[in-house]
Amino acid sequence: MTYETKADALEAIFDTPATDLGPDVAALRSEVGKLSVRLAGMARPALAGSKADTDPVRAAFTNRYLRKGLDTGFETKSLSETVGSDGGVSIPQQIDKLIDQTLVQISPLRRIANVVTIGTTNYSKLIVQGGIASGWVAENGARTVTATPNFISIVPPMGELFAQPAATQAMLDDAMFDVEGWLAAEVAIEFARAEGVAFVTGSGVARPKGFLSYATSAADDTTRPFNTLQYLPSGAAGAFAATNPQDRLIDLVHSLRTPYRQGASWVMNSAVLARIRKMKDSYGGFLWQPALAADQPATLLGYPVYEADAMPDLAADSLSIAFGNFQAGYLIAERANTTLLRDPFSNKPFVQFYATRRLGGAVVNSEAIKLLKFSVS
Repeated sequence: MTYETKADALEAIFDTPATDLGPDVAALRSEVGKLSVRLAGMARPALAGSKADTDPVRAAFTNRYLRKGLDTGFETKSLSETVGSDGGVSIPQQIDKLIDQTLVQISPLRRIANVVTIGTTNYSKLIVQGGIASGWVAENGARTVTATPNFISIVPPMGELFAQPAATQAMLDDAMFDVEGWLAAEVAIEFARAEGVAFVTGSGVARPKGFLSYATSAADDTTRPFNTLQYLPSGAAGAFAATNPQDRLIDLVHSLRTPYRQGASWVMNSAVLARIRKMKDSYGGFLWQPALAADQPATLLGYPVYEADAMPDLAADSLSIAFGNFQAGYLIAERANTTLLRDPFSNKPFVQFYATRRLGGAVVNSEAIKLLKFSVS
């Protein structure tokens, strides 16, 4: 009741003719009226996440190119660096980030290897073979000339990775259909499947060279040729040793030099991992331990385990288990952007989206990756 009385009194001031009010009250009412007019003419600020905040290039890419096939209204780039007639556009950065995030989540090698972004078609990395010579000397002692290091340039084999998801025009015309999310997920899944195989067993011809495609030797780091991976035998052809099979896993861990064990991890497929999960130590405890958090990998002998479907099953002389510091041992080089070509003609009534990305990979430090070979010796 009190509030209603005050409000009625306030409204009465505006209803009272100006001649019946004092000069001060009349002037105040005039100023309030002017302020109300100015506020009414001001545009209401857009809420965060509204259409006003949308990137115009991204919106044009989605609404004009993806949905309607119009290639004007935003920056376009040629799909091929040598043949401009192929057409195609560069995917906006925000959508490209969605693809990258999905790739990291589902591509095992990408999570543990060294990934670099390049701006040209080729990339090379200088490696010092044998390390840089050094020595000790007294404060006022003569400094001798050290040996000249041997530099080796490693060029990861590059190739064009492509994916080609398809949708109907009716799906694209549906305003409720999240075409950006669908495209990013479909492209990332196909990219992850193809690159997952290439990083493990790729031939290096128009694609990355997988670490299992390199020469292998039982020799240790001091005598093994450059860019040759060391393997340890399991003790049985196509199987683990009949007694104490876990001993070879421990030997594999300690075949890796101490600096590389910080950040090392296991790589194998799910069938091989299923066998290892059943192994126990001499006290009856399992060697494999589940993850302590949802976003953390399980561990084997204290080191994280990553499942890679491209790793071979157990067979005679198979290299089915890898252990190493892939951040130091394997390099993935990729172009910064993904390009897309919209094709509504080849497979009507479907609209195909031909997405491509330049990608390469190679072993840059053969001492950082060790393999378990399922053989007698």
